Amino acid sequence: MFGFGQLIDILKKNPKKIVFTEGNDPRILEAASRLLASNFLHPILVGNPDEIAKVAEESGFNIRGAEIIDPMKYDRFDEMVEMFCELRKSKGVTPEQARGILSQANYFGTMLVKMGVADSLLGGATYSTADTVRPALQLIKTKPGNTIVSSCFIMVRPAATGENEVLAMADCAINIHPTEDELVEIAGETAECAKIFGIDPKVAFLSYSTLGSGKGEDVDKMRNAAAKAKEKYPELPIEGEIQFDAAVSPRVARTKCKDSQVAGHANTFVFPDINAGNIGYKIAQRLGNFEAYGPILLGLNAPINDLSRGCNASEVYSMAIITAALA
Repeated sequence: MFGFGQLIDILKKNPKKIVFTEGNDPRILEAASRLLASNFLHPILVGNPDEIAKVAEESGFNIRGAEIIDPMKYDRFDEMVEMFCELRKSKGVTPEQARGILSQANYFGTMLVKMGVADSLLGGATYSTADTVRPALQLIKTKPGNTIVSSCFIMVRPAATGENEVLAMADCAINIHPTEDELVEIAGETAECAKIFGIDPKVAFLSYSTLGSGKGEDVDKMRNAAAKAKEKYPELPIEGEIQFDAAVSPRVARTKCKDSQVAGHANTFVFPDINAGNIGYKIAQRLGNFEAYGPILLGLNAPINDLSRGCNASEVYSMAIITAALA
């Protein structure tokens, strides 16, 4: 089962570079100082080197050895502008406009990933989710075959057996009202992400109905999405539409859907919309004592993740390891 040691072992075999777009934030600097003391993940800090050094010194964090890149003094800036104009030529972006846009750390950092200078990116300590996702959509774009960016949370709780209980929940942060086909894509991406965290995915398409016990448009949507997902991912155990109790309780599952290989044992949950997803993972976090890691963005050509603006340095450190391991 999942532990951060597994992800660190992955990174030790193949160390990665991660760009932090908010290089002068004390939480970022504390996480960067921890990463610099290790040898598995190399932080790149975006910002003015003097400002970053001043904040680090005032906060008492040793960032000696960190790579700091100032957008205003970057030696490959002209090359970056040219590539940006090519990527955004359908919008008629001029070099002058590109220079203005790329002076913003979120766009500059995303272009460092696009150019291969960094393997991954973590932002959002001071930016909104939209300010992290928008540059990623415009420049990194979705993977071939994908139509959307989605997200999942990995939920971790120590179990009595000594192993962690690990669940995946999606989409709790990005898509407000996903369509049937988008739910299929969300399920496939979440299952793939779940595997990285040691989960053998058993996917439940959640609803207020179990296999026809309730009626309504929302029930139809989840039933149809589950059917399409079974067709698209025949190797994945999938059930739906299904209520949460039937998905996780073997006793309830025996009553409501006794022939299902997923019911009673689901560990990867697809919610009907962002309302249900956001509420669901926060109930698990606050009342179920699960640690919530995410949102982990899915469907992009490179790992780019968004921090909560209320995050602490420990969460930055954890999300940096998760983000880089996805590379």
